[in-house]
Amino acid sequence: MKYSALIVFIFLLISPIGAYAQETSSGVAISIPITDENAKDGSIISSSAKGYALSRLAYDLSTYGVVTENPSVFIENVNLEGTKPVLSQGKAYVLVSTVNGEIKANDLIATSTIPGVGQKSTINGFVLGVALESYAEKDKNKTGKILVSINPRYNGSFTAQGNLLQLLRSGLDAFPLSPLVSLRYLLAAIITIITFVLGFTYFGRVARTGVEALGRNPLASRTISLGIVLNLLLTLAIMAIGLGIAYLILVL
Repeated sequence: MKYSALIVFIFLLISPIGAYAQETSSGVAISIPITDENAKDGSIISSSAKGYALSRLAYDLSTYGVVTENPSVFIENVNLEGTKPVLSQGKAYVLVSTVNGEIKANDLIATSTIPGVGQKSTINGFVLGVALESYAEKDKNKTGKILVSINPRYNGSFTAQGNLLQLLRSGLDAFPLSPLVSLRYLLAAIITIITFVLGFTYFGRVARTGVEALGRNPLASRTISLGIVLNLLLTLAIMAIGLGIAYLILVL
């Protein structure tokens, strides 16, 4: 009996079961009806008005999850046909490419223009999750699998003009795909634009009034200059509040 137990133990150590476990995702996958027949293990899935299919846009706002054929936990709906297990939170192996550069551990992963394939995220936008492994391939058309911590969300901040243009572009891209997400982006863009317009308009009037006051009363230049500075700080505070509200609309 002792020798039999030893033989079984050695068999378990050298058997391919360990390799299989490495391909198992961590998290709960649910059965999702996918309209795209090319979806396979590691494919990134996005939601749309027409159903679930392979992602086809870079930084897709409707990113939902990843197809995983070996989930650790699978909740299946037997009443649905043509479904695949899809993980939207947890860890899973994801198809990626170097179309946007070499991927290193802890890089953010976003969707790309290659159907169902992820790429390194280098700008503000919607991301799938965080890479837990590195991936380097000279041929950008080739794909491979790396382990990714799945947590679809928007990543970024509004600190430059490029962010505002990107926000508007993202909102326009999202409109035919996800009305709710599109509404959030467009609302955030409108608030951002209104904030900048009101801020610059208000400060412009204050600055003009201050210059006129200096011309009429040069002796009060220090008081007038202090008032202009205070109004500038107030304008910046109002703009910061507006940008903060726009950001909260996206992330909440």
